[in-house]
Amino acid sequence: MSKITYKDKSLAFVILIGGKSTRFGSDKGIFEFLGKPLISYQIETIVKFNKEIFLVAHSQKQVQTYKIKIETDNIKEFFLDDIDLISNENLRTPMIGLYTAFKELRKLDYEKVFILSCDAPLIKYDLIELLIEQSEGFDCCIPRWNNGFLEPLFAIYPVKKAFDRVEECLKSEQYKLTKILDNNWKINYISQSSIKAIDKKFISFININGPIDIEKLMEGYQRKSNYE
Repeated sequence: MSKITYKDKSLAFVILIGGKSTRFGSDKGIFEFLGKPLISYQIETIVKFNKEIFLVAHSQKQVQTYKIKIETDNIKEFFLDDIDLISNENLRTPMIGLYTAFKELRKLDYEKVFILSCDAPLIKYDLIELLIEQSEGFDCCIPRWNNGFLEPLFAIYPVKKAFDRVEECLKSEQYKLTKILDNNWKINYISQSSIKAIDKKFISFININGPIDIEKLMEGYQRKSNYE
């Protein structure tokens, strides 16, 4: 039985788990790292915020696999990729997962959503807290590096406005995630220096794309001083 009792609609968390994991060779979210699935590290961090957590999966088979592999007491619901706007059934892009998340959360009357990808397991609580605090009074809150690069899969979006944007992107076959951002939105860009002040080694942004990344993750995790 689920332990979820939250009713706050101001913010939800969504983790995208439906990627192909082509380079990795298996489903990254349920890959066991030090005895537990990678996604469990994320869930253990974000559950502390007492917000509802949703996962967006590619298929019902994937959902069933996750229900076997991870503790689901803190998962409010699984969403399945909505491909009603996709003509190519083989297309796999995070944009589909975002469209699904925004569409479903809009139906549930959520105001904003913190989007995460399952391949970044070492997200820091304090950094997530910073984005939530800094999102007040803004439509969107997103990290921006010194080179101008943005982190669209570690950001807070306005559900209804973002749904409209993603719907437009899919219809016009634009899959670059930063296309979601609207010039008319009030956006708070979190600077690299602000991130570094909280996450000195930028561990929240370590993405697991291949086996070599797991090796690096293991080495860094074991040297805990690198993550302080």
